[in-house]
This record gives sequence, C-alpha cells and structure tokens, in this order.
Amino acid sequence: MKKTVSPFSDPARPFQLVKFLSWSSLVLILGTTLMMSVLIANTARESLLAKQREFAQLLAENLNHQIFQRFTVPTVLRYGYIGLKNEEQYRQMDTVVTDTIHGQHVLELRVYDINKVVSYSTNEELVGREDLAGSAVTNALKTEQHSFEIISKVSPFWSMFRLDMEPESVIMRMTYPLKTERSLFQGGPGVQIMGILEFTQDITGDFKAAVNFQWVITAISSGTALVLFFMLVLFIRRADAINAQRVTKVQGLERELLQSEKLASMGRVVAGIAHEIRNPLGIIQSSAELLLKKAKVENASRVQIIQVMFDEIKRLSQTVNDFLDYARPKTPRRDPVDLSQVLEQARVFLDQKAQEARVDFVCEYPANMMVKGDKDLLYRAVYNIVVNAMQAMKDGGELRIEGEVTRREVCLKFTDQGTGFAPEVMEKLADPFFTTKDSGTGLGLAIVVNILDSHGAEIDFANASQGGAQVTVRFEKG
Repeated sequence: MKKTVSPFSDPARPFQLVKFLSWSSLVLILGTTLMMSVLIANTARESLLAKQREFAQLLAENLNHQIFQRFTVPTVLRYGYIGLKNEEQYRQMDTVVTDTIHGQHVLELRVYDINKVVSYSTNEELVGREDLAGSAVTNALKTEQHSFEIISKVSPFWSMFRLDMEPESVIMRMTYPLKTERSLFQGGPGVQIMGILEFTQDITGDFKAAVNFQWVITAISSGTALVLFFMLVLFIRRADAINAQRVTKVQGLERELLQSEKLASMGRVVAGIAHEIRNPLGIIQSSAELLLKKAKVENASRVQIIQVMFDEIKRLSQTVNDFLDYARPKTPRRDPVDLSQVLEQARVFLDQKAQEARVDFVCEYPANMMVKGDKDLLYRAVYNIVVNAMQAMKDGGELRIEGEVTRREVCLKFTDQGTGFAPEVMEKLADPFFTTKDSGTGLGLAIVVNILDSHGAEIDFANASQGGAQVTVRFEKG
C-alpha cells in the first residue's frame, strides 16, 4: 500500500504550514478590511444623512418662521386673507422663500395647500397642479409630522467605482407641515396647519465625500495588511532559507559521518592487510634490487625483465605505504613552519622532473609565510599538489605558485594549464580511492586533505578563469 505523505510533514520544509496560514491570514485580513471599510463607510454615510436631515429640518423650521413672520402675518393684516393666486401676494411669498433658501442648494421648493394643490413653487409652471402630491404629503397632513426621502440615481455599491458623480445624482426630499406660530387674531385658533412644505436638496458632493472616505479607509487598511503580510512572508522565507541551510548541512554531516564510519572500517581492514604485506614485500623488493644489480654487472639478457619486476614491486610498495598513511594518519607537530621554505624545497626537488615534463614554475610568494604545523607533513601535502598539477599538463605548460599573507591567514594558490576539473568529479576529488588516472590508488589528494585538516587548513578545488585547475589552501597565520 502506497504511503501518502503530507507536504506539511516534510522535515526539510517545516514552514509550509506557516506559509499556508500566512496566505489564509492575508485573505482573512483583506476580507475583514473590506467588511470594516463598508461598515465604516455606511456609518459615515448614515452620519452624513443624519446631518443633512438636521440641516434640512433647520431650513424647514426657518422657512416656516420666515413665511409666518414676513408673509403670513403682514398679508393677513393687509388683505385679511391669504391667496397666492393674487400676484402681489405670490411675489411677496417668492421673495421670502428666495431670500431664505439662498445658498442652501435647494433644487426645488413647493407649498401644497390643505387640498394637496400646488399653491407655490420655485418652478411657476407647477403652480395649480393637483397630481404632484405624494404619500409623504398625505401623511404630513394626517400626522402633522415631517419626513425625509433619499433619491439616488446610482446604487451605493457602484458609486464606489465612479471617479466622478454628476450633480443631482443623490437628492434628499423633505416634507414639512407649515404651521402658524400663534393665533393670527385675538380669540382665533392657535397653532394650525397652513399647508405642506416640500423641497429637494442636492447632496451629491457630500455623498461622494463619504465614498472617498470609504476608499481612504479601504486603502489604508489594505495597505497596512499587505505590509504586515509581506513582512511576515519575508521573515518566513528568511527562516525557511536558514532552516534549509541547516538541514542541508546536517544531512551533509550525516553523510560524511556515515562515509567516515565506512572508511574507518575499511581502513582498519586495509591497514591490517597492508601491514601484513609490507614486510614480505620489503624482502621481495630488496631481493629484486639485488638481482637487478647483479644482472647489470653480468650484462645478462634478463636485465629488462628484472627491471620491470623491480619497478612494479616498488610501485606496489608505494601503494601499501599510501594505504597505511591514509588509514593511520600521523598526528602533526605544532612547530613554526615557513611555507616559503617548504615551497622552495619542493620546487628544487621536482625541478628535474619539471624539465622532463616541459613544465615551467612561476613562483610569486613572499618570504616568512609562517604557520604552525609539521614541516614534513606539510612538505608532503605541497609535493602531492605540485605533482598532480604537473601530471595534469601532459603537453607541458606553466605552473603558477602564488602566496599571500594577510592579517589573519596565509593563502597558497596553485594554478596549472591542464584540462581542469570536470564538473561531475569536482565533489569527488578528495574521496579516497577515487582517481581519474589510469594508474594510481586515488589516495594522493585524500592524504593531502587529511594532512591539511589536521593542521586546521582549508583546501578548495576550482577551475581557473583562463583555463586549467586551481587549488587554493588557506592556513591560519602562525
């Protein structure tokens, strides 16, 4: 049965659940922000409408007062009655109304008599009409209470997406019962309804201001949510990257530990075998050397065969010594060592071989490159690096050896003009028993790495920009 693995259970990706929650949080925050902005906008719109109703009511009360004081009372005293069909009375009424509503954004104003006939209007063409009174006028006559009505040509939702709104897109209509403030003559009736006042005001500008306020709230809330979200994502990615590096490092250490355990076990076996082989092999090598000398003296025909046998025995002896050196590394001393002298010693010793291989040494390093270590082991490490570089240049070339001393470290750099390192073998160069040569044990660089590790040094393998291989070794300054 196939096992299903949740993506959230991957130990290398422990922040997957956090990422999922962060995206969910973003959706939740944005949704909540939108709801809050709508709620705030609705509250602001209701507050706006409440203020507009208060202003409209104040305007209606002021109209009622002005009409009573400046029109009703003087007209009754002068004419004994009120009749707006009289042109002079109508003009007086129009003057009072016009003065009162000036600057109040009143689109139209009507006055209905108790029979619901338009007795006055800012639009004179409507005077005398009997079909314009709505239910609000009827209710005002019955209940003597004022009322409000909002007339909008644009829905509240779509108004949010309009950059501009035409005038008169949102209108408020108020119906107010006109009343006498006191008795018009002694002994007459008190407060009574004279008619119904109805006027409309354009509140489009204030309504758009409320919509703009809603957008401001939405933008600020959404921007804050996005900033918090991106900060959270940044922290998660940073933590995820650090964790991935740690997991990769731990996995690498685990592989190295497993490899070390395998190599240690194999090394113990190889060391035991090599130790048992070395003594009899030494006797065979000495005997072969003796036979070779004797054959050369006698100029015997078997000299060539004995020479081949001696060379192979010597090569096998070196292989056994390499096995033992790798399996049982020597603990280095911690003496002051001048690497410039070690390099010079290796160069002089290999000078003859370099001439035969048509390799030119180019040395650029200062004197007194002091480190702490074992001179013999460091010489062997440098020797192996130089020999490998020479062997890589089959057609000869230039081997550049450079040295640099800084405040904290001593750096050696070996650059050859060979074919360089193939990308697929770069990570295996220091592995024991790995070699790209037709002959060899594959322990040369492994021994070099062991020696440098025991000295606390670092070695890097790379390809030079101008071609060839480049080996860099860094020591702590001694």
